[in-house]
Order: sequence, then C-alpha cells, then structure tokens
Amino acid sequence: SSGAARGGAARSATATFQPERHSMKQLRYTLLSDGSSDNAALLPILTWLLRENGVTTAIEALWAELRHLPTPPRSLPQRIRTGLHYYPCDLLFVHRDAEKQPYSTRKAEVERAIESVARGSVIPPAVCVIPVRMQEAWLLIDEEAIRSAAGNPNGKQPLSLPPISRLEDLPDPKRELHELMCEASGLSGRRRKRSQVRSLTRRVAGFIMDFAPLRRLSAFNALETDLSETVLKHGWGDNRL
Repeated sequence: SSGAARGGAARSATATFQPERHSMKQLRYTLLSDGSSDNAALLPILTWLLRENGVTTAIEALWAELRHLPTPPRSLPQRIRTGLHYYPCDLLFVHRDAEKQPYSTRKAEVERAIESVARGSVIPPAVCVIPVRMQEAWLLIDEEAIRSAAGNPNGKQPLSLPPISRLEDLPDPKRELHELMCEASGLSGRRRKRSQVRSLTRRVAGFIMDFAPLRRLSAFNALETDLSETVLKHGWGDNRL
C-alpha cells in the first residue's frame, strides 16, 4: 500500500542504526505521544503488538515526558530529537492522532519529521502511530475493560459500544469513551458530576487483554504492518537481540 511505501521510506533513513546493546535480552522502546494522557492507552497496545509479532525478550517501554523540561520542544522534529536524547531506545514510536486530517496526510507529516532528524544524526528505527481520528477510538472494543476502568466491574448497566467497523468514522471518540465510562460507573446525578470517572479513561487499555479486534481498522493494520517489517528487519522476533 502507499502507507507501507511511505513507511519504508522513513525506515530507509534509519537503516544504518545499530541498536544500543544495553542488554542482550531486552528491547527498549520509546513512545513520543501527542498528549500527556495518550501514553497510558498506547503503551499496552504497542507492547501487545510487539509480542504478537514475535518479540519474546524482555520489553522496556518508555514514555518521552518532555513537558517539564526548562524549554519544552515545540516542533515535531525538535520533540523527536529531545525525546531520543532523554529516552534512548532501540525503537521509537511517534504518535499523532489523525484528528480531522486524512490518515495519509498525517502520516506523511510524521515521516517528514523523522527523516529531517535522521539527516542530521543516527537514530533508531521509527514507526508511526496514527489512530483515526484519535487514540480513544482504539479503546472502544471491550465492555468489561471499560466497566473495570470505571471502578464498577460487576455493573449491569447496558453499554452501547459502537461497531468496530464504525470506529474510524466516529466524530469524537474521546467523548464517546467518556460517556461510556460515566454509564459504566453506575453513578447518577450529583454523584456522577462529582466523580472523576472521565479521568479514569487512561486505565481502560490496561484492562484489555486482546487488541486483535482492532485489526479490522485500516490505521491499526498500517501500524502493525510497519512494526512487523521493522521487527523482521532487525531480527528482534527470534530472541537474537
């Protein structure tokens, strides 16, 4: 596909990278995310994908927290450089929600940023993470996980999760998830207003054991294709780190 071709172009710019041998039995990856709350949702998904694609060694997952630096970087290339400086890794994931942009436009934007950094220094392999429209859409697949994250795992309130085939068409997946969390909490009226249920959405991914249903989504498939090719290219899938 054209997305895979662009992914290949981005990876070719990092072909000379040699993974840091900080441990012969560990793969370390860093996630550079769009927002401060996205890491909680995406880290379990990325680790699951690595396992699904044959990585059997220990995995260390890092989130590039850059907000508290004296001068936080603003542009995406600056954020990539700074993230790699403070969170060195074998594999970099760069996340941007597609939001109102077409997937291809957002991915090209991320790949240009990666390539601009790669021209000036040797960087690890980088994989784009571009949910359509935002990462909350990838959490709307597991009713039990939503109930557990809302603190009411045994709740019986009916939850109307959207069909997986419609997840990439939802205008506001974040709002959808927040409303489902409120319903799942079992709280009503003032108690619901006072609750911090919406802030608990970051817990949802940790309760999902199987992200395979997301393979029906084009953006998730593109992510897994790029990741699978990277794992294969660097021999990470057969315990030979």
